[in-house]
Amino acid sequence: MSRDLIETGLGWSYDAPKIQRLIADPDTLVVVAYNDVELTGFAVMQFGDERAHLVLLAVQPRHQRRGVARRMLSWLLQSARTAGIGELSLELRAGNAGARAFYRGMGFGDAGLIPGYYRNREPALRMVRALRIAGGVAACRQAPTLRRP
Repeated sequence: MSRDLIETGLGWSYDAPKIQRLIADPDTLVVVAYNDVELTGFAVMQFGDERAHLVLLAVQPRHQRRGVARRMLSWLLQSARTAGIGELSLELRAGNAGARAFYRGMGFGDAGLIPGYYRNREPALRMVRALRIAGGVAACRQAPTLRRP
């Protein structure tokens, strides 16, 4: 999925051995989404002491726009907050407007453009989401709820 959905046109750097190393790393969290018969999506996040980095996130095209990525990322955000992480960062292809909109909708903000990030061919947009604020924990972005008077 990484090769076909994330690394299209760039060559394949996240091959099976690299993914196996990430899975085996105790500072890495891997989440997979399945329906009854197939893998529908996956995400990989690496933890540091204060920051976490979303390495990969992909959903099969026929399962996109059904909340799969949102549920996986929400679970990762909650895991990071539980671990005391203050910030989650990621990079995406600068021209990927759909991914940019998705991450903005999940509370991420633009943090800078990185020229040549993808094999010296394409720039990346770095996005960041604060999970902790001074004196407390940043709340998870949630839809407003209706309150009865």
